Amino acid sequence: MATLARQVLKSAKIIGARNIFVSAKNCHEAVAAQLPLTILSEDERAMQETVSRLAKDQIGPYVRQMENDKKFTDSVVKSLFENGLMGIQTPTEFNGSECNFLTAMLIVEELSKVDPAVAAFVDIHNTLVNSVIFKYGNKEQQEKYLPRLATDMVGSFALTEPSSGTDAFSLKTTAKKVGNDIVINGSKMWISNSDFSGVFLIMANADPSKGYKGITCFIVDRDTPGFTINKPEDKLGIVASGTCMLTFEDVKIPESNIVGSYGQGYKIAIDVLNEGRIGIAAQMLGLAQGCFDATIPYTLERQQFGQPIFNFQGMQHQIAQIATEIECARLLTYNAARLLDQKLPYIKEASMAKYFACEVAQKATIKCIDWMGGVGFTKDFPQEKFYRDCKIGSIYEGTSNIQLTTIAKAIQKQFSQ
Repeated sequence: MATLARQVLKSAKIIGARNIFVSAKNCHEAVAAQLPLTILSEDERAMQETVSRLAKDQIGPYVRQMENDKKFTDSVVKSLFENGLMGIQTPTEFNGSECNFLTAMLIVEELSKVDPAVAAFVDIHNTLVNSVIFKYGNKEQQEKYLPRLATDMVGSFALTEPSSGTDAFSLKTTAKKVGNDIVINGSKMWISNSDFSGVFLIMANADPSKGYKGITCFIVDRDTPGFTINKPEDKLGIVASGTCMLTFEDVKIPESNIVGSYGQGYKIAIDVLNEGRIGIAAQMLGLAQGCFDATIPYTLERQQFGQPIFNFQGMQHQIAQIATEIECARLLTYNAARLLDQKLPYIKEASMAKYFACEVAQKATIKCIDWMGGVGFTKDFPQEKFYRDCKIGSIYEGTSNIQLTTIAKAIQKQFSQ
């Protein structure tokens, strides 16, 4: 049965004016460069609207339950696969939806408006796991894993370790060649999706004498002997998203499970993490917008001193400021995504988008709780969850300080030439 994503792409009609949109078949072509950033192709808009409805109808009713259970419900995970959201950019030959990167970001944004934890689940699976196997995996690996990753198997990307966070390439997990096999020993921390994942991309050092140039990417299946997935961490936010510690005790895998080549792991990690920063920007953007959208109706209904609190100028100025900053985050995020789709330099713009969107998400959620007053401090309303969920944005896939350093280095390089 065709996925929802494929049905949307099939049914969407390219609007007539050729000078407005370039071909958007399968979401591969970007909107013409001269158009405003927020003008979407018909396919992109159709996908955005469809995922918005899906999030409200099929995810929304389970958000509080998943928060309490600290785990996604099976029906939500099944829905994500059935509707093509776990293979957004994966080619159709591997059962994917074959959309462009901007469409993937629109999907993450819409999911985040309802539940940022679900958005993280989808974003990491697509931008880190699927992306690595499609871009760097050989034909056999692509044929073995991509169809399942698009239809029924979750994946995880494992780089961080107990003593290796921002300094990601000081990792201690080793991979030693023994005959035709590779033996992995070590541990990983903060690995998202790991409670559900059937396959893991593990960064391990195959030649510590070479430092980060010895880091190599390996595929490890969940049921491999010696591989342990520990219990999920008890987190502040996005608690339904399973984040576990992984341990490797003489985990033996075939040498054919190397992704790319020996020593290429650090290049793979840098590549996909740069893309992933845009994904986190989209998550924080959607989170801020979702919290804002859930709050404004209250300010229009809540009466004080004989009128809605929205009518007070002090409130209007705060609301207008937050709305403006959310829109700025959207423009930064869409711009970075479009640059990537056009194969243009985007790393500085990705860092700007992630940094700013994370700042806006924190500011917006705090303001929304202020506007809600006492009820905003309770679990009866979604604002407190958005507030807790947003904090991770300034931490994972590169802290805010790392984004600022990346931006500064780009500026320095620009003016030093």
